[in-house]
Amino acid sequence: MTSYTLRTASPAKTRADAVVVGVVQGAKGADLAAGADDVAKAYGRKLRPLLATLGIAGKAGEIVKVPTSGTLSSPLLVLVGLGKDPGPAAVRRAAGAAARAVTNAASVALALPADSPELVRAVTEGWSLGGYTFTSYKKATTSTAPGDVVVLAPGARKKDVIAAFEEAQIVARAVAATRDWVNTPPGDLTPPAFADAVVAAGKELSQGRGAPKVKVTVRDEKELAELGCGGILGVGQGSAAPPRLVELTYAPRGAKTHLALVGKGITFDSGGLTIKPAASMNEMKSDMAGAAAVVQATFAIAALGLPIKVSAFAPMAENMVSGASVRPGDVLTMYGGTTVEVLNTDAEGRLVLGDALLRASETEPDVILDVATLTGHMVVALGDKIAGVMGADDIVDQVLAAGRAAGEELWPMPIPEHMDERIHSSKVADLAQHDWIRWGGGLFAGAFLREFTGGLPWAHLDIAGPAFASGGPSGHVTSGGTGFAVTTLVEYARTLSA
Repeated sequence: MTSYTLRTASPAKTRADAVVVGVVQGAKGADLAAGADDVAKAYGRKLRPLLATLGIAGKAGEIVKVPTSGTLSSPLLVLVGLGKDPGPAAVRRAAGAAARAVTNAASVALALPADSPELVRAVTEGWSLGGYTFTSYKKATTSTAPGDVVVLAPGARKKDVIAAFEEAQIVARAVAATRDWVNTPPGDLTPPAFADAVVAAGKELSQGRGAPKVKVTVRDEKELAELGCGGILGVGQGSAAPPRLVELTYAPRGAKTHLALVGKGITFDSGGLTIKPAASMNEMKSDMAGAAAVVQATFAIAALGLPIKVSAFAPMAENMVSGASVRPGDVLTMYGGTTVEVLNTDAEGRLVLGDALLRASETEPDVILDVATLTGHMVVALGDKIAGVMGADDIVDQVLAAGRAAGEELWPMPIPEHMDERIHSSKVADLAQHDWIRWGGGLFAGAFLREFTGGLPWAHLDIAGPAFASGGPSGHVTSGGTGFAVTTLVEYARTLSA
C-alpha cells in the first residue's frame, strides 16, 4: 500500500528517492513549472543548458530522468512535460505519466504545480491513477510502486487544500475499484457475482463507528418477474447466469437535494442472436462499465459525506446466445407496462436501462443521470476518448461543467425532434427498440431512454468510447478499464449538493 502525505517542504531539500517536477513550453524554450523554484535555484545557470542537452521541450507526456549527483537531496530528478498550459488537466496527466516512469523508488516527492486545491487534487489523483495496475490473474508479482508519496504544496496547512488532498484519494480509490470490476474476466463477474461484489463493497464502506451508511438491495430474477422488469429479464433470459437489479440508497441527514444514478451493467455482450463479429467481443466484458461507475460514485459520495441523497440503480444481465434468447421481432413489456418491439438484440443496453430509469424516476429525484457504454455510433462521432452527453439542456450543461472540473472529456449531443417519430415506428408495440437506419443511432438511443425518465430533468452519458482503453496508457488513464465518469459524477453531486 502506498501512503500519501501533504507537506510544504522544499523539493531541493526533500530526502526522497526521487523528486518529480514539471516542465512547461515557454516562449524561450523549456522551463521548470511552478513548484520547482527551489530546484531551479539549486541548478542555477546550469539548468537551461542541462534542459537543452537533454532535448527536453516540455511537451505533454514527455519524461526524462536525471541523476542529481548531489545537487539536490534526492538522488533522482524526474522531469515531466506539462505542455503550454499547466492547468489541472495537464497536471493530472503529467502526474499519471510520472507514476509509471518512477519504478523501484521507496519514496517519491511530487513538486508539480500545486498552489491551489484544484491542482493538489489533480496531482494526487493523477499519480494514484497513473500507477494503477490489475494483477489479480497473474502469478505473484512484486510491486514497484513507492511506499511513500509526498505531495509538496505551498498551502499544505490550509483547510481547503487538505480537504482537496484527502478527497482526491477517496475519488481515486473509487475509480480504481471501477477499473478492477471492468477488468475482471466476464466468466468471473456474472450478474449474480457482480451483485455480490457490490454488496461486499457496501458492507466494507459501512464498517465502523461513524462510517457512511449505504443501503444495498439486490433484486433477483424472481423479484424482477414480480415487478414486471421485462427489459432486464428479456436481455438476460439467454444466459445461464440470471439477471439482477442492484439498488443503492445513500440518504444523509439534512440532504436537501436528491440525485438518481442509473448505470448499464451488461457483464458480457455477445450481441445475442444478432451476434457480434468475433473480434468485436474481445472487450465486451467492459459493457458493465456504466454500472460500475455509478455504484462506485455512490460509494465515493457517501465516503466524502456530501449532503445529498443518492439513489443508484444498476441493472445487470449477460447478453448471450441460447435457445432461450430473446428474438428479433419479440415484444417485451417493460417495467411500468410500455411494450417494446425488439429488432436488434445487440441493442440491449437501452432495454435494461429503460426498466431501471423508470424505477429511478419513481424515487422522485431532482435529477436523473444515466451512464452507459451504449452505442458504437457515439464512438464513430466522438472517438474513443470523449463521451457524449444528451438530455435536458440545463442538465447537460451542468454535466459538461462537472466533467471539465473532473478532468474528463465530454461533448453535448442533440436529441432531434424527428427521433421521436423513429422510436414510435413499431407497428406492433408502443416503441421500437431499433430501426436499422445507419444515421443517428446514438441519438435514437437517447430518445428511447428519455421515454422512461418520467419527464424529470435528465441527462444520458454515452461512455462507449472512453470506458475502455484498448491501447497503451496515456497520462493518468491506464490500459483496460478506465473508470471513466466516476469523477464527473462525484463532481456533479458536489456541485448539486452545494
